[in-house]
Amino acid sequence: MVRASGCRVWDSAGREYVDYIMALGAVALGYGHPAVNRAAERAIAAGVVGPLPPVAEAELADALAARMPWVERVRFLKTGAEAVAAAVRLARVATGRELVLGCGYHGWLDWCQGATDGVPAGVRALFAELPFNDVAAARQMIRDRGPRLAAVVIEPLVVTEPSREWLEMLRVETARAGAVLVFDEIKTAFRLAIGGAVERYTLRPTPDLVVLGKAMANGFPLAAVGGRADLMAAASRTWISSTLATEGVALAAARATLEVFTREDVCGHLHRVGTKLLHGLHALQTRHPAKITGVAGVAEMCFLHYASDAVSHAAALGAAARGLLFKRTAYNFVSLAHDEGTVDRTLDILDATLRAI
Repeated sequence: MVRASGCRVWDSAGREYVDYIMALGAVALGYGHPAVNRAAERAIAAGVVGPLPPVAEAELADALAARMPWVERVRFLKTGAEAVAAAVRLARVATGRELVLGCGYHGWLDWCQGATDGVPAGVRALFAELPFNDVAAARQMIRDRGPRLAAVVIEPLVVTEPSREWLEMLRVETARAGAVLVFDEIKTAFRLAIGGAVERYTLRPTPDLVVLGKAMANGFPLAAVGGRADLMAAASRTWISSTLATEGVALAAARATLEVFTREDVCGHLHRVGTKLLHGLHALQTRHPAKITGVAGVAEMCFLHYASDAVSHAAALGAAARGLLFKRTAYNFVSLAHDEGTVDRTLDILDATLRAI
């Protein structure tokens, strides 16, 4: 790729594509959104980075706390993977325990990688996968680890929406065990709602810590861990740092992104346009049952289940040849730049591609 604008990208041969990868969900306003770019340009002109934290850090923290009152204190980082790792470290410091249960994808770092090559066996032994939406099994896993459990880290949405019973069980059981409940809202914040699943599902009481990232800065590298003030205070008793901790361009981009989300009801748009796409994918499944076996995800982030890897591969290549980048697996993301006409064209391309396979 050589250029991106709105929901379209161009390659080095000059070919144009409608894109639903959207930087793996890191762009929800569309590539190169003017308001975000202007804020970033001002921050570049101000020097990019400095010797001490910029005022923009405190301003963004205040703006996030105003929208998400459960974020009493916040620490900014650059990637989601390091922000979730920071949350786990804070939980281990606060509890004096080591074991962690996780549900979903939390990055590539050692603490959550299970059987991945290169991860020491001793580190693997400290982590186990918690089953999504399985109340009885998840409750038992938490109780079995009890006084040894530091944290339960979950993606609140994994392909399907969570049941309220599952979410409430996690809150009750982690509190009973004295463990920290962490919501990995890297995909869901600034997409399901500005405040992610906590806001979308009106969860009370809230999780102890949340992790934000991806669409928060509309493609600029920024993530955050935040939550209860007493837990965040554990940062002073351990080491969480970054050479670029004082970089202000991404902070300025995030502040501008939050303003656009609030002013233009971006999450409402994502839901409306995404619903049109989701319904269209179900219609494609009806027309091509031998090639599409299911539709998964939610309106804001969805994908197709194909009959085989060969069909999936051919569909991705065929769509790209027709000017569409549509991910084979979880997830495809709509943005503010996608409109109903774009979705109609997308569905036509996918239909023609499937007919040609």
